[in-house]
Amino acid sequence: MFKPKDTLDRAFQIGIIAKGLNGLAELVGGLLLLFVGPGDIHHLVAMLTQGELSEDPNDVIARYLLHTADGLTGSAVLFGAVYLLLHGAVKVVLVIALLLNKLWAYPCLIVVLLIFIAYQLYRIVLQPSVGLVALTVFDAVIVVLTWREYRRQRRIPDRSPATTDSAARRALER
Repeated sequence: MFKPKDTLDRAFQIGIIAKGLNGLAELVGGLLLLFVGPGDIHHLVAMLTQGELSEDPNDVIARYLLHTADGLTGSAVLFGAVYLLLHGAVKVVLVIALLLNKLWAYPCLIVVLLIFIAYQLYRIVLQPSVGLVALTVFDAVIVVLTWREYRRQRRIPDRSPATTDSAARRALER
């Protein structure tokens, strides 16, 4: 099990747990999208934004949510469900592996997050948003912390295959 040794390790652990919780939320969201149609989503968003729009008909967030709900089609909802399910499952599996201190999970998470960051940067160029920028910065920090921890874990003597082989040879020689 991963055990933090310093402040950066603690930040890594918190970030990884946050990624895992985000992955769980994506899994739940993906499952909900599989069972909810575009009309139901529009109705729910209309109910949720009705009070805010009655107070301020020009509320940017409420209008954005309604506009987005209006544009949903069956294929868009299915794509969103599949995307969330895959995205969430990958995150949850990698986070569990990291917390179990599986060495293979470190480079896998780095590659996956770099792919997500590339896609997020593409989306930021097309349609900038504060939330997406914050998520991208968070992912970049997690990549740096994961790389640091991966390098550290590779240096632990009982992890190295060469060390294990030489220790086994010494034991056989005795």
